Amino acid sequence: MSGQNIVKPSADSIAASAQAARKEKGHPPVHLWNPPFCGDLDMEIRRDGTWFYLGTPIGRPGLVKLFSSILKKEDGKYFLVTPVEKVGIRVEDAPFVAQDFTATGAGQDQVITFTTHVDDSATAGPENPIRVVRDPETGEPSPYILMRANLEALIDRKSFYRLVDLGVEHEGWFGVWSSGQFFPIIPADELEL
Repeated sequence: MSGQNIVKPSADSIAASAQAARKEKGHPPVHLWNPPFCGDLDMEIRRDGTWFYLGTPIGRPGLVKLFSSILKKEDGKYFLVTPVEKVGIRVEDAPFVAQDFTATGAGQDQVITFTTHVDDSATAGPENPIRVVRDPETGEPSPYILMRANLEALIDRKSFYRLVDLGVEHEGWFGVWSSGQFFPIIPADELEL
């Protein structure tokens, strides 16, 4: 026996480690951290962006933002990562929800910047693509934007409708331009007139 006490990670210990590692601006460099896996937390991010711990919604927006800043995705799984701990969490769909966007310019010069429920922002373009997945049975679209480091935001319904209002046809597709790149939404021949 080594005599070491193994402490099971908790939301409090992860929050304390994340707070200690927090930089003044931007997100912590989780891509550089590779601590040992410490197990799974009973934490889940639901499709609407609500974070749950032990089956209860986390009601403190500051704590949710802190946790979201140390989120990492590896091999299709989600983790909260600090310099010393790595714990698994569940994500129902995408970890973020894009709740709004701004659009400047027009046509190929248009620039669309999305904001999430945790106040992250990303400008759609080559490094932050928009993609739309359609349910094979219902045809219902689920639009996403890549926010950072393999982490996506589900674009909420009202924002998606606004995005569609900006759409144009290009090379057989209906979609939107941002930062000089075209993002297809639906084949043009499937548009309802």
